[in-house]
Amino acid sequence: MEPVSATTAEAKKGERTRSAILDGAVELASAEGLDGLTIGHLAAELRMSKSGLFAHFGSKQELQLATVAAAGERFRIEVIEPALALPPGAERLRAIGNGYLERVNDYAGGCFWFSVTAEYDDRPGPVRDAIAAAMDAWLALIAAEARAAGHEDPDRFAFEFYAAGLGANARFRLSGDRRGFDYARALLERFPGPA
Repeated sequence: MEPVSATTAEAKKGERTRSAILDGAVELASAEGLDGLTIGHLAAELRMSKSGLFAHFGSKQELQLATVAAAGERFRIEVIEPALALPPGAERLRAIGNGYLERVNDYAGGCFWFSVTAEYDDRPGPVRDAIAAAMDAWLALIAAEARAAGHEDPDRFAFEFYAAGLGANARFRLSGDRRGFDYARALLERFPGPA
């Protein structure tokens, strides 16, 4: 086994630090929005220096964009990848949908995507574009699985499931009412195939 060079060890440490920062940033942004995600605020939350955090992200916008990307990666790993082991169609659609509904409140402020979508829906720029691209990819994935499951209008189904998930999150966050999650799950059960 070859020894790890100091440069390689430093790079790995930097990657771990950046990953930890982004985990904290996703949590903070879900509760306080991407605008609340300042280098100073995040540094205080993570108990690190502003200069240390600034070394990883040169600007607030870079931090915001990296946070959106990190949330997307977390979603891919936790929700989408496990479902890909299943055959395309109803089974996979249920696994993806239920995975999302089970994790929607894993964040301090509820669904990260609900929070940032509401915050940036009318604000042009790179952050909004990154959020919109993530939402477009999510709807396209749901539509593709609905199409594979034989739905007559997969784009409409994707929108309905998307709306049900966001509505369930909002209702739960406001009142503690969990029924919306059951309603969203009921949409997934409309397809034939193993349940």
